[in-house]
Amino acid sequence: QVQLVESGGGLVQAGGSLRLSCTVSEGTFSSYFMGWFRRAPGKEREYVSGISWSGVRSDYADSVKGRFTISRDNAKNTVYLQMNSLKPEDTAVYYCAGSIAGPHTIIDVPAGMDFWGEGTLVTVSS
Repeated sequence: QVQLVESGGGLVQAGGSLRLSCTVSEGTFSSYFMGWFRRAPGKEREYVSGISWSGVRSDYADSVKGRFTISRDNAKNTVYLQMNSLKPEDTAVYYCAGSIAGPHTIIDVPAGMDFWGEGTLVTVSS
């Protein structure tokens, strides 16, 4: 059974940075599209960023473009989300997710994902 474990969440002041990590056990990580989603209090889960399994394509929601960077290390079965210039509106539970997909496919909807982590809380204070 594929398991995803996130880490790196925490409390940070506005303008600060955090790096989230998600390590995948079991399965073939190098053939999974990997994405980050988040759910803010009282809101629906939303797409944040994704990276194809080839690593060639990455994608970002408009709200985080230019501030967040996604990357992956297939040798470590790990995907990262570097978050800079954090804003209070970035406060949410961040979820790592994976899906079997084509080498350059990007999936930006929760319903398209096959595997999910438990989430890690990011709180940005003003």
